[in-house]
Amino acid sequence: MSEHDRRPRLLRPLRPRLDARARRFRRGVYLLPSMFTMANLFCGYACIVHSIRGELSTAALFIGFAFVLDMLDGRIARMTGTTSAFGLEFDSLADVVSFGVAPAILSFQWGLQPLGRIGWAAGFLFVAAAAVRLARFNIQAGSQDKRYFVGMPSPAAACIPAATVFAYPQGFQSASHAVAVLAMVIIPALTMVSTIRFRSFKTLDLQTRRSSAVLVLVAAGLVLLAAEPRYVLVALAYIYLASGFIGYAWTRIQHRRHGAEEEPEARLAATPLRPGKQDTTQRGA
Repeated sequence: MSEHDRRPRLLRPLRPRLDARARRFRRGVYLLPSMFTMANLFCGYACIVHSIRGELSTAALFIGFAFVLDMLDGRIARMTGTTSAFGLEFDSLADVVSFGVAPAILSFQWGLQPLGRIGWAAGFLFVAAAAVRLARFNIQAGSQDKRYFVGMPSPAAACIPAATVFAYPQGFQSASHAVAVLAMVIIPALTMVSTIRFRSFKTLDLQTRRSSAVLVLVAAGLVLLAAEPRYVLVALAYIYLASGFIGYAWTRIQHRRHGAEEEPEARLAATPLRPGKQDTTQRGA
């Protein structure tokens, strides 16, 4: 038997080991996004526990951690090609806890509690809106423009009460002052189930000519965040909330302008020529 024929037999015992290692590696890669989702779920649970204890500033931070983890699990799944139906459902269930139940309980402990039934009803409205928003996103994910979200994303909506509580953790104890908390909870809840479009940064291309400008803006944002985290976070949260309404108003204005410009042309085209008059548009042919 030649040396060429012996080589496969010598390597044959190594193949099962290599195949087993490859299978374990693939399983580990598939588990990696779910591990981030599990950490996201833990942050939502930790926010609830700290809210019940009255540690509101710490509880608000856990929603911020969950926001970062929620961005990472999807990106890691797309980068490694490990997206699956299980991961999508698991991510949605974790988001209901972290960006629905947790901010609702945080808001109730912070300022809705003096309102009694109205307070916990407003908190439930936020939970229900987050659940409906996530369910709608799952069935429309493949048919929507990736540059925009239809309705405010639940992580961004959860950051509204989280950033507010983090900036002012003292909260409200009287019913007259707590009325303002209703707007903080109800407005993001309604925008989650609305058709207002919010900008998505998933398609941000850093390979364009403006990539250096984007990096400079990111660096400036990090400096401001390190200097004044409380005020910068609350400003970013409310700016993103306002951006949806500004974009909606701008779109309506543009539609009205185009409609006003097209209306005279449509009337002219629909006006019949008088009998005995020649059609001057056909001359010179």
